[in-house]
Amino acid sequence: MATVIRLARYGAKKRPYYHVVVTDSRNARNSGSILEVVGKYNPMLARDDEKRVVLKIDEIKAWMAKGAKPSDRVYKFLVKAGLVAAKPIPKQTKKHLQSEKTQMKIKDKADKLAKIAEEKAAAEAAAKAAAAAPAEEAPAEQEATNSEAAAE
Repeated sequence: MATVIRLARYGAKKRPYYHVVVTDSRNARNSGSILEVVGKYNPMLARDDEKRVVLKIDEIKAWMAKGAKPSDRVYKFLVKAGLVAAKPIPKQTKKHLQSEKTQMKIKDKADKLAKIAEEKAAAEAAAKAAAAAPAEEAPAEQEATNSEAAAE
């Protein structure tokens, strides 16, 4: 008999409440022939609420030792509880990337923006240097005019 650990829906309309049950994989979700209730799941509670998922750890370990396979949702609960290791995330294909032409346009635009920022920084540096140079020369010119006036 292939046993699975999965959710069985209880609760009212639009107010779901689930039992984590061990059952034969051939049975319907809410068939009355379950082997054991090993936990509860209330999706209406906040995600950080400790009563959102309540699991009977020892019983789940015993059933998994006997060969019971958890469903995807129950597997996530078990990962969060630390009973099993998380499934590795498969390497993505390049389909999620933008086309090569679009990537080149983005790169060209970034290069142009970097060049403009570099030119702007150089212009500001030149403006500061130009502003500092006349300020230093101005007192020398005033002294020269003062000495010429004194000589006359």
